Amino acid sequence: MSNIKTAFTRGKAFIPFITCGDPDLPTTAEAVREMVRNGANLIELGIPFSDPTAEGVVIQNANLRSLSGGTTTDKVFELVRDLRRDVKIPLVFMTYANVVFGYGAEKFISTCAAIGIDGLILPDVPFEEKGEFLPICRAHGVDLISMVAPTSENRIAMISREAEGFLYVVSSLGVTGTRSKIVTDLAPIVKVVRENTDIPCAIGFGISTPAQAAEMSRFADGVIVGSAIIKILAEYGTDAPKLIGAFTKSIKQSILSTHE
Repeated sequence: MSNIKTAFTRGKAFIPFITCGDPDLPTTAEAVREMVRNGANLIELGIPFSDPTAEGVVIQNANLRSLSGGTTTDKVFELVRDLRRDVKIPLVFMTYANVVFGYGAEKFISTCAAIGIDGLILPDVPFEEKGEFLPICRAHGVDLISMVAPTSENRIAMISREAEGFLYVVSSLGVTGTRSKIVTDLAPIVKVVRENTDIPCAIGFGISTPAQAAEMSRFADGVIVGSAIIKILAEYGTDAPKLIGAFTKSIKQSILSTHE
């Protein structure tokens, strides 16, 4: 069983996202550990990139703050080596194809495996073009995580059948960011997913409150939250980790209470 699946074995999973190096790498490490202590089941670690096309302004700015502070891919690898001394839950990278190509795909993915990264999300790589990365990921035991969106339509079944780790269900059209309301009817999408794979699915994009997380957990096996966490970092900087821990706890409790 993929290590990522273990995140979904004890009920609905909470998956927070954080941009590594925003505002600095020690703060990232502290925030990750706070999220683990407060119930996170899997964590997405963003490797900063100068042109993150899938991201809204909140995470774009986090990327820029991180890069301007001197964060590099090698420094993020060192961060993960440090985290893996005590963090046991699955960790996945979310980044962009140019980051992987620039480092060298074989070197990047083999390093992921060596340091304990369980999966890789590349939001700018269409499903049909994943062949550039998939054989290397499989050779090193790193799950290449697929995404489906409301626009995927007749491709949802095909993508679901080939999914690894977990399937990332994009809740809304457009880029990442908090939304006051998620209006997409996700039930039909998840129904198609369920008919074609037993891989867990998690919903992300736009989820920012405990109530939204609880509602989305009714459909999916997990809930992903990013921009709301990045907003805490943007406002509180190095003082953010404890607040991020408290936010994680509130989201997790809301999800759990929905399914008691």
